[in-house]
Amino acid sequence: MNLDGGVALVTGASRRLGKQIATALARQGCRLAVHYGRSGTQANATAAELRELGVEAEPFGADLTRPAEIDRLFEQVGERFGRLDLLVNSAASFERGAFEEIATGEWDDVLDLNLRAPFLCLQRAAALMRREPRAGGVPAAAVNMADLSGLLAWSEQAHHGASKAALLHLTRLAARDLAPHVRVNAVVPGPILPPPGMALEDPAWRRTVERLPLGRAGSCGEIGQAVVFLATNDFVTGASLLVDGGEHLLGAGHH
Repeated sequence: MNLDGGVALVTGASRRLGKQIATALARQGCRLAVHYGRSGTQANATAAELRELGVEAEPFGADLTRPAEIDRLFEQVGERFGRLDLLVNSAASFERGAFEEIATGEWDDVLDLNLRAPFLCLQRAAALMRREPRAGGVPAAAVNMADLSGLLAWSEQAHHGASKAALLHLTRLAARDLAPHVRVNAVVPGPILPPPGMALEDPAWRRTVERLPLGRAGSCGEIGQAVVFLATNDFVTGASLLVDGGEHLLGAGHH
C-alpha cells in the first residue's frame, strides 16, 4: 500500500511512542487522525506539528474503555476524511501489581484498554476500510502495538502481560478473518523509552539497555520504520515483528 495521500488513525498519538509513529507516517505523506484520551492539549500540538510536514492532521478525543466512544471516534474519522487505510492500535496502559493483589477492577481496566479496545477498533476500522477500497484491490492495514510481556513471563505484570499475549493472538485471528481486505500485523518493541517518571540517565534504565545483545536502547524512529514496513508490504499479514535489540533472547529473567 502506498501511504502517500492515505488516511491513518493512530490511537494514543498525542505523545511518546504514538506521536512518533504518527510522525513517521506523516513523513510518508499519510493524512493523520490523531487520537487522544485525556491529552487534548498535547494532541492539538501534535496535529499542528504534523501539518508542518505538509499533511492533513486532526485530533480526535475518545475514551477507548467506553465502546460508545469508540463508535463515535470512527464515525468522526469517517466524516472528516471519508476513508481509512491504516489503523495503528498504540494506546495502552502499563500497569504493574503483585499477582495476589490485583483487584478485579484493576484487571478489567487493563483488559478493557489493552485488549477489548483494539478488538473494537479493528471491527470498526474494517467496516470503514471496506467502504472506500484502495486502487487495484490493495488491502488496507492494521498494526497492533504489543510488547515482550506478551511473550515472556515478566513478574508483577499478570494483567498487562495477559492483555498483550491476547493482543498478539488477536492479531493472528484478525489477520485470518479480515483477509483479503485487511492485513493485520503487530510490532513488539523492546526498550525504547524509559517508563514514565524515569529519566534516561537513571541507572536502572542504563543497566536494562546495556545488557541487550545490541547494547543500546532503540529509537522511536526505528519503531516508526517497522510500522511503515508493515503498513506498506502487501504480502505480510498475521506477523509479529520484534524490534527489541535482541531482548527476547535473554528470557524473562532479564526484565
